[in-house]
Amino acid sequence: MDDRVGSRSTLITSQLPTDAMHQWLAEPTIADAIMDRLLHGAHIIELKGESLRRDPPQG
Repeated sequence: MDDRVGSRSTLITSQLPTDAMHQWLAEPTIADAIMDRLLHGAHIIELKGESLRRDPPQG
């Protein structure tokens, strides 16, 4: 990520909300560095609504 910051676009998708990522990374110093690089200048799009995936047939 460090090589890409400010020079290339990076697309990251996740089912984890951005406010929960810091906790998920567990190590505070590393989490701060990663989240700073990911979120600085980021465009965040949060989708809302029910999933369009269907439950598998039971039987």
